[in-house]
Amino acid sequence: MELVIINYGAGNIKSIQFAFKRLGVDAILSDNPEEILAADKIIFPGVGEASSAMKMLRESGLDILIPKLKQPVLGICLGMQLMCLHTEEGDTKGLGIFQANVKRFSNNVKVPQMGWNVIKELKSDLFKDVKENEYMYLVHSYYAEHCNETIAATDYGLNYASALQHNNFYGVQFHPEKSSLAGEQILKNFLEL
Repeated sequence: MELVIINYGAGNIKSIQFAFKRLGVDAILSDNPEEILAADKIIFPGVGEASSAMKMLRESGLDILIPKLKQPVLGICLGMQLMCLHTEEGDTKGLGIFQANVKRFSNNVKVPQMGWNVIKELKSDLFKDVKENEYMYLVHSYYAEHCNETIAATDYGLNYASALQHNNFYGVQFHPEKSSLAGEQILKNFLEL
């Protein structure tokens, strides 16, 4: 299996590579359109700030390539947020794959949300053999609003979409690569899609 992690300067790459290595898959890091198009599965990672991340995607032409991909794509954290219509972080237009907007948490809760929280209302093969109210590891100040593509929800001051799916595109706000056995199960399920 050819698994490519899109390389556009967003962090958290090593932990994702290690997580897939534990599952017996070597993930290639690439920004080469031909390698990305030829991959069986694609990870769209992200740690950092939305407007600078989108700027890097635009400069490399990946903002045009990613929405056209036909194989399963998994956006993680900022990767998922960039797949939405718009994010308040840096007033940034996203890739428009998911019909959701990304908002900043209010000051009524500690920002960023950092640590373990549960996912519920699970609605996808991505969550096969994952229990309702399973704990996942999160670090984020912005959240995706619910839309028709919500496949998991989390509560943190309000109820938000912690996972989204549109056709072959999946996005998770949490870090499956840092979420113990349940997170590993999600990555395994992604490989089997």
